Amino acid sequence: MGADWEEEEAGFNYATDLVKHIRCEFDDYFDICVAGYPTGHPEAESYDEDLRHLKEKVDAGADFIITQLFFRADTFLKFVRDCRAIGITCPILPGIFPIQGYQSLRQLVKLSKLQVPEEIMQVIEPIKDNDAAIRNYGIEQAVGMCRVLLESGEVPGLHFYTLNREVATMEVLRQLGLWIEDPRRTLPWAVSAHPKRKVEDVRPIFWASRPKSYIYRTQDWDDFPNGRWGNSSSPAFGELNDYYLFYLKSKSSKDALLKMWGEELTSEQSVYEVFTSYITAQPNVAGHKVMCLPWNDDPLAPETNLLKDELDKVNRRGVLTINSQPSINGKPSSDPIVGWGPPGGYVFQKAYLEFFTSSENVTALLKVLKKYEPRVNYHIVNVHGQNTTNAHDMQPNAVTWGIFPGREIVQPTVVDPVSFLYWKVRSKDEAFALWIEQWAKLYEDESPSRMIIKYIHDNYFLVNLVDNDFPLDNCLWQVIDDMFELLDNPPEEQPAEQPAEQPNDEQSDKEQPGK
Repeated sequence: MGADWEEEEAGFNYATDLVKHIRCEFDDYFDICVAGYPTGHPEAESYDEDLRHLKEKVDAGADFIITQLFFRADTFLKFVRDCRAIGITCPILPGIFPIQGYQSLRQLVKLSKLQVPEEIMQVIEPIKDNDAAIRNYGIEQAVGMCRVLLESGEVPGLHFYTLNREVATMEVLRQLGLWIEDPRRTLPWAVSAHPKRKVEDVRPIFWASRPKSYIYRTQDWDDFPNGRWGNSSSPAFGELNDYYLFYLKSKSSKDALLKMWGEELTSEQSVYEVFTSYITAQPNVAGHKVMCLPWNDDPLAPETNLLKDELDKVNRRGVLTINSQPSINGKPSSDPIVGWGPPGGYVFQKAYLEFFTSSENVTALLKVLKKYEPRVNYHIVNVHGQNTTNAHDMQPNAVTWGIFPGREIVQPTVVDPVSFLYWKVRSKDEAFALWIEQWAKLYEDESPSRMIIKYIHDNYFLVNLVDNDFPLDNCLWQVIDDMFELLDNPPEEQPAEQPAEQPNDEQSDKEQPGK
C-alpha cells in the first residue's frame, strides 16, 4: 500500500495490454471502456503523447471512452476534437463531478492532480464551511456545463462520479429533464445489460424469478430471440452444474433461511405454511417473515399481489405456487402495476399458474381438466420424467404481449413445452433440485425435516396451467376449486385414475398422454 507501481514480467503493464488480452481471449463477449484524460494523464510526457496512447487502447479493441472529471465544457469539447483529429471515432462520454463539499473536492483534486479553475475557487473559498451552499453551487455549475455539452451534439451520454453521494447527481438530472421519477419497464422482465443480449426480447416464463439462472444457461447462444420465440425443436440450454447451483443459491444466510423456512419441519403441512407465509407476507409460526423461497429470491412482484387472496387459499391446501400472472386485457402500457414498454401502448396477458402438488391432487386435477379443454393448456411432470400435457409438443404459447404505436406486436413471455422440460426435468432438474440444494440441505442428513423435503422432491409433480381465454375472468382458480371438490367428495363408483405416463423426454418427445 502506498508504494510506487512496478512493472511485472509477462504482466499487464499498460491498459493496452489488458484490452488486447480481453479481445484475444473473449472476442466481443465484453464491451470494453477505457479512460480518457481531457487535460492529459498527469504522468504522460505530454498531452499529445497521452492522446497517442489513448488511440492505441481504442485500436486494441476498446468500444468507448469515459473521461476523467473536468471543470469546463470547452476542455472536454477540445479533447473530443483532438481525438477525432487523430482517428479516434468511438463514443466519448464526459465524466461529470458535481462539487459537493470543500474537503472532498480538495481530496479528489489531490488524487487526480487536476487544477481547479480560479473562478470556481473564488466562489467556493468564502463558503468552504457551508456544505449545503457548496452543494447548491456544484449542482448549478454541473447543470450549466452539462447543458453546453448536450447541446454541442458531441455527447452520446453523461457519466457521473457520485462518490456514493447521489443527491446532487439526482438534482442535476432533474434540472436537465433526464430524471424519470417512475421508470417504465422496457419489458415485463429485467433486461440484461450485456451487449450480446441487447436485442433479446423473448424469454420462457419459467425463469421469471430466476433470471441469473436463465442468463447462465443461455450464455453460449450466438443469437437471442427477437420478436418471437419461434418453433422450439431444440433450444440449447446449458447444463446447470453443481457449482452454479451453489452460485445461484439464495442471497440469505443459512440462519436466516432456517428462521424463514423452519428450524424443524414436522409434516408436509409445515411446508404449506411456509409457502402461505411467503404469499401473505405474514410472519410464520416462529414469528419470522418469509421473504423468499428457493424459486423466488425476492418478495412478491406487484402484479402477483393482484392474486394474493387466491394464492393464499390454494397454498394452504398444498398447491405450492412458484410462478403466476393474472389475465390482462388491454391495460395501458403506462399502468403502474402491469404496464411495460413505450407509452401509448396496450398490454395483454393470459393467466398463468405454476405449482408443485401431490400425486393425489394431480390425479383429481387430470379428471377436472378434461372439461376445460381447449381453453386451458396444462403440462405436468415429475422428477422421474413422467410427462403429461395437452399442449403442442413443439409450439410455444405467447402468454404476454403488447401493442405499441408504429411497432409490430411484441411477445416477450412464452410458455414453451421444450423449455419447460429443460427447466423441470433435464440438466440437473433445476426446479426439483432446488428442493434439495437450497432447502433440504439446511437440515442434518436423515433428519425428519430433511426427509419431508426429500419426500416432496421425489413424489410431487410440477404443473403449469395457461388460461387461453384472456378476455374472460381467470378460470384457473375454478379449476383448482373443482379439483378440491373432487377430492373432498369423490364419486364412489369411479376408481382412482393415475397420472398418464409416457416415456421420458430423452426417449420420446412425440405422442403425450392427455393430448
